[in-house]
This record gives sequence, structure tokens and C-alpha cells, in this order.
Amino acid sequence: MSATLATSASSVRDFPKFGLVSSRIRLDGSKCRMIRRNFVSGGIAFSVSCSLLTADPVQGMDRLPFRSNGYNFWTWKGHKIHYVEQGMGRPVVLIHGFGASAFHWRYNIPELAKKYKVYALDLLGFGWSEKAIIEYDATVWKDQVSDFLKEIVKEPAILVGNSLGGFAALMTAAESAQHVRGVVLLNSAGQFENPSEQPKNNEEETVLQKFVFNTLKEFIQRIILGFLFWQAKQPARVEKVLKSVYINASNVDNYLVESITKPAEDPNAGEVYYRLMTRFMSNQSKYTLNSVLSKLSCPLLLIWGDLDPWVGPAKAARIKEFYPNTTVVNLQAGHCPHDEVPELVNEALLNWLSSL
Repeated sequence: MSATLATSASSVRDFPKFGLVSSRIRLDGSKCRMIRRNFVSGGIAFSVSCSLLTADPVQGMDRLPFRSNGYNFWTWKGHKIHYVEQGMGRPVVLIHGFGASAFHWRYNIPELAKKYKVYALDLLGFGWSEKAIIEYDATVWKDQVSDFLKEIVKEPAILVGNSLGGFAALMTAAESAQHVRGVVLLNSAGQFENPSEQPKNNEEETVLQKFVFNTLKEFIQRIILGFLFWQAKQPARVEKVLKSVYINASNVDNYLVESITKPAEDPNAGEVYYRLMTRFMSNQSKYTLNSVLSKLSCPLLLIWGDLDPWVGPAKAARIKEFYPNTTVVNLQAGHCPHDEVPELVNEALLNWLSSL
């Protein structure tokens, strides 16, 4: 599933896929060797990249060891959910962005785990979690994260989210305040309310629209999105898209490409992609930053990559203006600063956590 958003993400600005922009972290190709094997576990195809994540840490930083079978699994509403758990202390839960997985926090988990109990969760439909055939909207992941806090973490936690994961963290904190001590957003998804936008009245749909036009529309959408899904999960295409949004393309390594493409080999990935790109994307305006932030009651930290081609610093400024209990750290990075400049993100996170 993860790879499928590489083609269409740039056109969906409030829920972009990656936007990985690198200026500091790089992998020396002469030092990183990979052993690749494809395997299938639980109906999901993955790839082992054994030595890439355990040898020659970038700039002396530890990396999360890549495990071909994943780390831990939790059954939520009958669905298999993958998560990573490391360290001891107060809990911090990391939530990835659209198209990514827990492994996208590869440089953050080991450092944070030196002082905190760190969890990294794969949202339903992404990464090593099940590609469930359900009706997706933003409340699905809000409910998943909320139940994860209740059943696995079992005490109030700090939620840290990038892109889509940021919006899931915000919604969870707004609806389950007793389980959340604070929220950290890294170039978060979500949009402010547009006063000029008129709500649609579905009751006014005619029989012709419901049974003819909508059927034809779905048929065309499936053809177009089916092609985009096939194209977007090709490694060469993923690499090209990633390099187009990296400042320093040397950070687009095989691990990153494979961690995106392999989950797309799941038999249900195409249908999940279709549902995400039609029903979920068309309904995202129902949940605005205005409504969510108005319910928030905990401290908020924004770690913002100001060079993000999709979600610029103006959004961070507007969030702070709307919700004054906000601290902002601006970085010269792109959409995913935690992977691009992890040393700076880790420092900002640890400083803020120690101040709570």
C-alpha cells in the first residue's frame, strides 16, 4: 500500500505522502551493503534488508534494526496491527505519515528510547499492519491510536505524528484527552476550514446521479487509479518521486524505497489504495484543524521543515496563532524532518519532553 501514494500525493496537499527532503543525512554507498530476500508473512510481502540498518550508522547515529517479520503485533477489531516498542520510562508514541510505516522513525526510536518508553505504530492499511477492506476516514486511525493507548501503552503518553500521523495524533488528543499528555506535529496534515466552501447536500442527488452517474464515475476512477497504483508501486517510480522532493538525493536509499514498495504487494493493497484516494480523500474536509484544535487541551510542539514543498511554514504559524499553547521549532528540512535531520529533531523533542 505504501508505495501507491507516490504518484498522486503531490496533488493531495493536505495529506501528502512523503516529501522526504534531505540535506544532512546521507548513506555512503561504498559502506552500505544489502542482502535482499522476499518473503510473505500474514499475506503481506516484505523484503529483508539485513545489513543496511545495522552496520555503519549514519553520522554515528543508531538506526532501528530492520526485522523482516516486524517487531510486535496487536489485534485490533480483528485486524493485525504492527508496532515497535523500545526503552523504559514515560511513553512516547510515534505515528508515521501517509504511505510510510514505523520504520520511517529509524533514526529517532533508538535515541528517544534511551530516556523514554518508545512505541512506533503502523496505522491500519499501511506498513506491516493489515490492509483491511473497510471504509476509511480520519476517525479510523483516531480510534486505533486511542485504543492502542488504552490496551498497549496503558498510561498517558506523548503523541508524535508526521503528516497524516500528525492529524491522527491531534484527533486522538482532542477526543481522548485523559490518555494524552502532549502532542508533537511534524509537518502535519489537515486543513483549516474554508468559509467560502458550501457543504454538499447529498439528499438533493437525483436517481440519475445515484445510479447512473455515480456508477460511471466509479468505473472510470477504478481504471485510472488502478493504473496509478500499478505505476506508483514500481521501485524506479518511487525512487524518482523521492528524489524529486529530496534536496540531497543521496538519502534516497534502497531501504527507504523497499520499505515503501513491499507493503504494496499485499493482495488487498490496490483496493485499500482506491478507497483511500476516493472515499477518504473526498471526505477529509469534514474534519478541520479548527474543530480539532478547539478541543485540544494539552501542550503542542511543532517541529516544522520549512522547505517542505507541500506544507510550508505558514501552516505552522497559523496553528500557533489558533492554539497559543504551542511551541514552534523551524528547521531547514522538508516534509519529513525526522528522517532528514534526525539529530535536530531528536534534540528538539528531548528538550521539549524534559520541560513538560
